[in-house]
Amino acid sequence: MSHFSQIKTQIRDLNSLQAALTDLNISWKSGPQPVRGYRGQTRTAEIVIEQENGYDIGFSRNEEQYELVADLQYWQQPLSVEGFLRRVTQRYAYHTVMNETARQGFQLAEQEQQQDGSIRLVLQRWSA
Repeated sequence: MSHFSQIKTQIRDLNSLQAALTDLNISWKSGPQPVRGYRGQTRTAEIVIEQENGYDIGFSRNEEQYELVADLQYWQQPLSVEGFLRRVTQRYAYHTVMNETARQGFQLAEQEQQQDGSIRLVLQRWSA
């Protein structure tokens, strides 16, 4: 019986996910690599985060998006699973917005971290 849990996310872009993890000072390895689980079981993932206890966290691509793959019984992160995904998703959204707006010719004019944890961005684009 598998102990792995798969949690769906709205994450679709690997580069933005990698940038988000890097922003959060989370050490990750690029895959495909095995995510280690209970009794030597593995799952293949595109991003693997090794934990000190020998059980890994991964992000694996399904048809539409990436999902978090881990044996949650051995979760060893400073945040809960929900808190971890919330932080990763916020940084992922930041990078997605910055990449897409840059592609459309916008530049960051102002960035402000709000007290509630949200990020306020002011973007500008000059037209000739």
